[in-house]
Amino acid sequence: MRRQINAALRRTGYQLTRTTPRAGGPGRPVRERRRNPRLLREPVFVLSTVRSGSTLLRLLLDSHTQIHSPHEMHLKDIRVEVGGKYGEKALAEVKLDRDELNSVLWDWYLHRELATTGKPILVNKTPSDVWITDGIQACWPDARFIFLLRHPLAVARSRQALRPDDAEERNLMRVLKYATAVEHARETLPGLTVRYEALAADPVGETQRLCSFLGVAWEPEMVEYGRFSHGRLKAGLGDWKDAIMTGQVQPPKPLPALDEVPELLRPITAAWGYSEPVRPELERSER
Repeated sequence: MRRQINAALRRTGYQLTRTTPRAGGPGRPVRERRRNPRLLREPVFVLSTVRSGSTLLRLLLDSHTQIHSPHEMHLKDIRVEVGGKYGEKALAEVKLDRDELNSVLWDWYLHRELATTGKPILVNKTPSDVWITDGIQACWPDARFIFLLRHPLAVARSRQALRPDDAEERNLMRVLKYATAVEHARETLPGLTVRYEALAADPVGETQRLCSFLGVAWEPEMVEYGRFSHGRLKAGLGDWKDAIMTGQVQPPKPLPALDEVPELLRPITAAWGYSEPVRPELERSER
């Protein structure tokens, strides 16, 4: 299945690479780094495409008394810059490089956010985190992962509604790139898989599974996320559209028909189990 996905990507000239951002230049392959102490312990990262229901997931989790799930923190775009040869020389003297210094910045940034809440568990959700999974692992070897899936065509339709000026093929390719990165992470990282459709259809059952994975007791108030303050919802920091603003979990729309799926999305749709008629086991998520 992955061979088919890669073949579809190659036709468009796209290649999935695993890199970590480096200040002042392009990404480079991650190398083994020193295991320096971190402030943040066992952070959790939601890996998903755009328009996958990740804001709904974060609001449900953030409604728990032990879990803080902030707005999108955009680690990929927050990097350390070292200017001049003396800066480099000073880092070398204390046996630091820019990658490790960048990890220290990320760790402080997320730990500071968590500390403002008094809660013990941080769940970070930003779709662009799928591009920096190597950097996340290097920074936090004890990181945990939640993989959030949604039918790829439903994702494409949702994104197209937000970006009507995008050509159809460009929109499909953007969704495929994200979905392929998510699938790569699912193949290489341990974690819990959750389906948006299952979360919307059975928020009680799915949040119970999530709490079990995170090692906390389930709280029924989680599914009433509209009762709590979660910060302002606005563009660039998460979903801000009408459905999420109701404060209630909305039932999922019917899955797209099989013959509606564009050829470009068929391999990833099959890899995620959406290419067959809906079976009872697809109504639930899986580890």
